[in-house]
Amino acid sequence: QAYNCLIHFYKRTMKLTLEFGGGAELLFDKKKKYEVILPTKPEKWTLQLLLFWMRDNLLKERPELFLKDNSVRPGILVLVNDSDWELLGQLEYQLEEGDNVVFISTLHGG
Repeated sequence: QAYNCLIHFYKRTMKLTLEFGGGAELLFDKKKKYEVILPTKPEKWTLQLLLFWMRDNLLKERPELFLKDNSVRPGILVLVNDSDWELLGQLEYQLEEGDNVVFISTLHGG
């Protein structure tokens, strides 16, 4: 019985909310909010892995405006559950079920 429970625990998918603002949504099909279900992975989902997943599954155009050197470009503010990701370990932060991750571009053309 416990064995089945353990297998079920490791096979869980993870549901997250992703939000975009300040123009970042223009790169993601002009959608400001996505409810996503991340596939099962043997390792824990981190913000780094989420960025790669977003690049491969959600980013519709001009990835160079969102990503640089395997992270978000300077000028994109990242919040996890309303906390600045810099306080949470940035790319190393381990995502949890139900996390709300917000990307806000502070870069504006003029």
